[in-house]
Amino acid sequence: MISFNYETDFALENETAYEEWITTVIESENKHEGEINYIFCDDEYLHKINVEYLDHDTLTDIISFDYTVGNELHGDIFISVERVQDNAADFNVSFDEEMKRVMIHGILHYCGYKDKSEKDELLMRAKEDEKVAMFHVEH
Repeated sequence: MISFNYETDFALENETAYEEWITTVIESENKHEGEINYIFCDDEYLHKINVEYLDHDTLTDIISFDYTVGNELHGDIFISVERVQDNAADFNVSFDEEMKRVMIHGILHYCGYKDKSEKDELLMRAKEDEKVAMFHVEH
């Protein structure tokens, strides 16, 4: 089950399309969907979590807590809408595209992808591109 929670005035426009996309991505990695909670927040909210739980005194766009059991993905994914907005401008991409990239980044971590080494980061970026391209809204 995928749920979306908002601790800021941001809200996804079509939650159903996002749910279907995330489910498709999980299945494409031969994993099973468990309970995944997205929490959209601001910089201050996410900074507090970063300091309190990870001992990192920095701003970040995403923090994901992974509770995956075997092939069943479970976790809490916190996303700073402010960071996503700034990063979209920095990377010269649309806010929607950057939001999708960040949202699926957490899922890819749950699937076992890392991003600490340069080699791992290149694979993570390629997987993000592949998965973002899978998003579509039915008309």
